Amino acid sequence: MRIGRRLQGLAISDIRSMTRACDAVGGINLGQGVCDLPTPPPVALGAKRAIDEGRAIYTAPEGIAPLREAIAAKLERRYGLRYDPRDEVLVTAGATGGFAAACMALLEPGDEVILFEPYYGYHYNTLVALGLRPVLVPMLPPDWAFDAAAFDRAVTSKTRAVVLCTPSNPSGKVWSRAELALLAERLEAHDLWAITDEIYEHFVYDDAVHVPLASTGVARERCVLLGGFSKTFSVTGWRLGYLCAPPEAARAINVCNDLLYVCAPTPLQWAAVEGLAMPEDYYVELQQSYARKRRVLCDALRAAGLEPYEPQGAYYVLADVRSLKKATAKEASMAILERCGVASVPGTSFFVDPVGETLARFCFAKEDSVLEEAARRLRTL
Repeated sequence: MRIGRRLQGLAISDIRSMTRACDAVGGINLGQGVCDLPTPPPVALGAKRAIDEGRAIYTAPEGIAPLREAIAAKLERRYGLRYDPRDEVLVTAGATGGFAAACMALLEPGDEVILFEPYYGYHYNTLVALGLRPVLVPMLPPDWAFDAAAFDRAVTSKTRAVVLCTPSNPSGKVWSRAELALLAERLEAHDLWAITDEIYEHFVYDDAVHVPLASTGVARERCVLLGGFSKTFSVTGWRLGYLCAPPEAARAINVCNDLLYVCAPTPLQWAAVEGLAMPEDYYVELQQSYARKRRVLCDALRAAGLEPYEPQGAYYVLADVRSLKKATAKEASMAILERCGVASVPGTSFFVDPVGETLARFCFAKEDSVLEEAARRLRTL
């Protein structure tokens, strides 16, 4: 049988394989970012009410108007960003669905796209699957700083876009205003699109502040802003996100959005309207709760001899696993799982650079009791 070569070299990620290995031993999964915390009651009840009322038919591919209006209102209220909900806001099948549709609409096979390393594996693999060429610009521990000179060296005549994930999965880096300003200058100078994954916008700690690249200088007209509800409302399995872009780009992306997904799940769109109506106190408590979880995990990793690079944002920690004296990051992650029943993800899932072999990623989006048990087990290392 013939099998297409488009995906040759791609495979199910180590995130999935470590989840399966964890399930096989009944371990605690700190690998995959499943965010298995309770869904806020207004969101859950909003979905139930929509189902009970029979709101289950297709929506327009761009999503229901009340949700697009709520997304636009939130972005203006929080960041001063104004998007017209009629022709600049799309509801998507998760942020990853929005990413795929944006890449398909705006880029051509053979185009080069800059990714910052460490990168989110779905970004990298989606580019490859669409015939695009990822070009990596390293951002290395301990501070994950943006190297403007390295960026300039990576730009060629074939470069068409930049992918930015802030707060970052997996490093937890939150881009500063100064770094964003430097990047915005380069977008203009090199005539580039920026696709910004901001799904972890509400997970920032200490003095870190999330700033959308689209709010920096003249970058808005070059930005496709991706967001979503999976992490904020603990509904990762709902696959519900959104995308904001200038009108011409949004129209083209919506053609792909319709082609690939038809529309996002209708009852869940109505649930997100309820979620976006929740008071600011919800987001304050969310940040405080996750800051506590971060401390529990980082303290345990440090006690286990796995020095953590404490994140500024998101809900992952990259930790140095060299103390385990394994040849590869995959072997180190398997050793942790076998010794104490806690799953992580090898750093090579996020790096081409050899530093990936020294790291593993741990997720702290867990119920307190589960996270505390994982911390107790890690300390036995």
